[in-house]
Amino acid sequence: MSGVTLSLEGKVALITGGSRGIGAECVRLFREAGAKVAFNYRAAWKQAGELASECGGSEHCVGIEQELSSPEDGRALVGRVVDAFGRLDCLVVNHGVWPPEDMPIASMPDAQWRQTLGVNLDSVFGLAQAAVAQMQRQGRSANGSAAGYIVFVSSTAGQRGEAFHADYAVTKGAVISLTKSLSSELAGEGIYVNCVAPGWVATDMSAPALRDPVTSKKIFGAIPLGRVATPREIAGPILFLCTPFAGFMSGEIVNVNGGAVLVG
Repeated sequence: MSGVTLSLEGKVALITGGSRGIGAECVRLFREAGAKVAFNYRAAWKQAGELASECGGSEHCVGIEQELSSPEDGRALVGRVVDAFGRLDCLVVNHGVWPPEDMPIASMPDAQWRQTLGVNLDSVFGLAQAAVAQMQRQGRSANGSAAGYIVFVSSTAGQRGEAFHADYAVTKGAVISLTKSLSSELAGEGIYVNCVAPGWVATDMSAPALRDPVTSKKIFGAIPLGRVATPREIAGPILFLCTPFAGFMSGEIVNVNGGAVLVG
C-alpha cells in the first residue's frame, strides 16, 4: 500500500520572503511536493542562490531579487515569475517586517508606520491583484480542479493585537480581513484563499525577542506546548492548503500557535 502524497506536480508556486525562515522551508517543501518554485529575496543573495541550487536549480527553482514595499513591486514580482515558468498556481504571501524594538504609539515615527504598512500590506495588494488576474486567465483545468491557491501568512498579533507593535498588528489583522474578502469574491471561480496565523516561530525575525531573558520567559509561558515552532511546522499547513486535501476550505484562518489561546 502506498502512502498519502501531497502532490503539486505540474504546478508553479511563488513564495515571498523565501530565502530564509518560514519562506525557505516552504520553498523546500513545495519542491519536495513536485512544484516548480520561485521566491523573492531583497538582500540575502548568497542564501537565495544556495537555496535555489539545493532545490534543483533554474529549471525547478529560481530566486528573484525583488523589493516588496509597494503595489508596483508586488505586480512586478508576479510578472517575473510568469516570465520564468509560464504560469502561476500557488501564491504564498509570507514576507514581512516586524520592527523588534518596542515603540509606543505616542512616539512611533511616521516613517516606521509607513514602512511596515508598505511591506506588509501595500505590496500584498499588488501581489494578490496580479496573481488573481493570472489565475483567472489560466482558469480551471480540464478536470475542473482549482484555478489557483493563495495563502496569506498572518500572525496571532493580527488576531489579538500586540502592545508596542501596533504597526505590525494592524497589517496582520488586515491580511486576515483580506483573506475573508477575497475568499468570498473568488471561491466561485475556483481560487482558494486561506490564511495561516503562526504564533512564535524560531526565525531570524523573532530571534531578538527570543534571546531576551525577560521577553522569552513571557513567550514560553504563554505557549502550552512549552516551545516555539520550527519553520517547517508552519510550512506544512501552508502546503496542505494548496492541495486538494483542503478542497473544502476557503476563507479560513488556520492557527498554528502551539495551543496558545486567543484572548479578546
